Amino acid sequence: MEQLIQLLPFSTSVLVYLAIDVAIAIALLFAIRALSGVMVKASVRDELGKRDNFAFGISLAGRMLALTIVLSAVVGRHVGLGYEVAAIGMLLFGGLGIVLVKIGRLAHDKVVLNQVNKNEMIEQKNVSVALVDAASAISSAIITKAIIEWAQGADINAFVAIFTSVIVVIAVLLFATRVYEYRYAESNQDTSFQKTLCTGQIALALQHSGNLIGISIAVSAANKLLIYEPQSYVSNVTGWLILGLVLAGALMLMTSICKRLVLAGVNWKSEVSLQHNIGIASIEAVLAIGIALLFSNIFVSA
Repeated sequence: MEQLIQLLPFSTSVLVYLAIDVAIAIALLFAIRALSGVMVKASVRDELGKRDNFAFGISLAGRMLALTIVLSAVVGRHVGLGYEVAAIGMLLFGGLGIVLVKIGRLAHDKVVLNQVNKNEMIEQKNVSVALVDAASAISSAIITKAIIEWAQGADINAFVAIFTSVIVVIAVLLFATRVYEYRYAESNQDTSFQKTLCTGQIALALQHSGNLIGISIAVSAANKLLIYEPQSYVSNVTGWLILGLVLAGALMLMTSICKRLVLAGVNWKSEVSLQHNIGIASIEAVLAIGIALLFSNIFVSA
């Protein structure tokens, strides 16, 4: 048996730490579910079971995935420091994750998609708005996870660095959305991107969701390039902002080139905006995410 499976040696206490982290993570996921109904003043059970509100389910799923992404940066962070310290650390970072995801989503609603009443659209079962809402939460979480892994330790300096990630998230999502809105209006006789989302244009939502997640993956690569200075609060934020926007712009350029090569002979702009072609939109979304993964791994191996 030893010849078939060769495992690295590890202490059995690691399993206890894992059990603590997973138990707290499950409790926090349940808290997200409970808070979702409070925020929109609706019953989660009724929205999902009675009204069959797919939009509500997609939005809730996005928030849950966002929380698990943030928590994945914390699991195992306190191994060897004692079970009580591990539990408190997981609760603190988990609570911080919920707060940051909520702040990121509020900022996305009020600043980025400022022409859309998200809660009203989801109440009306608008799947396209729900897809973008879920993608924004996931994108925020990906960048937040990168910053948590970059900020060493669990002291006040690390918490300040993590909280300031909200600024980076808002700036990157705002930049990506405004560029996308400009391109959409330019190709569609100044039609509003945000108002089109409200009409239930799922292909457009898929396309934009892929762009958001792809950009967040590219921006998260900054944690491999920036040096963490615990007390350099301003330079930490400006470093993430500047490098994050540069990486986002670079990914947009690379994705644009790749789409023209992969989808050569296909008028992909009109197929998505006019024909509501979900297949083309899915390909564009996958290209953005795939290139971002390749893009970010270059810095990992550098």
